[in-house]
Amino acid sequence: MNKIQRVCVFASSCNYLDESYYTAAAEFGTLLGKSGFDMVYGGSSLGLMWACAENVKQNGGQLIGVMPERLHDMGVYTDECVDLFVTPCMRSRKAKMDELSDAVVALPGGLGTLEELSEMIVQKQLGYNQKAIVILNINGFYDKLLEFFEEIISQKFAKGSARGLYFVAQSSKEAIDFLVNYEPKNLAVTKADIYTR
Repeated sequence: MNKIQRVCVFASSCNYLDESYYTAAAEFGTLLGKSGFDMVYGGSSLGLMWACAENVKQNGGQLIGVMPERLHDMGVYTDECVDLFVTPCMRSRKAKMDELSDAVVALPGGLGTLEELSEMIVQKQLGYNQKAIVILNINGFYDKLLEFFEEIISQKFAKGSARGLYFVAQSSKEAIDFLVNYEPKNLAVTKADIYTR
């Protein structure tokens, strides 16, 4: 049985991307479901998040949705979730998704996905969780972000050890293998870390 059961997936809610992104998201969802994982996500029937979620469900996984009131009132949610949590705002939504999940995977997405991913990396850095954090780099989408992470490290805004907070997967299989074999490590920043370089 997987140590990780529920995987939180951050992804675009856009329906107008290059088709290759939907194909890759569907492939990841298929492998996620077949590997025995359930999916925590934004709860909508839109974009890459739905391409992934639909295939998780079709392959044996359950869907747990978390959506802020404003989006829920627009009616963009799906009835395919075994549970759909409605939160007052985006901040409480992120906290609920964190609470419900054992790991995080970021598929390509916009500013919301970037915010969610960044927060989870910092939470892990400070020791608030030891979750697997995977960046699924479909079509090299995250190459420039990863270059920027290296710039942050090279200019000493973060230590090289920050690379250990996340795993970059170049394929769905690589992401699933990482989740299946993940062993939590305490990477939290200490007081000594803060005052030394």
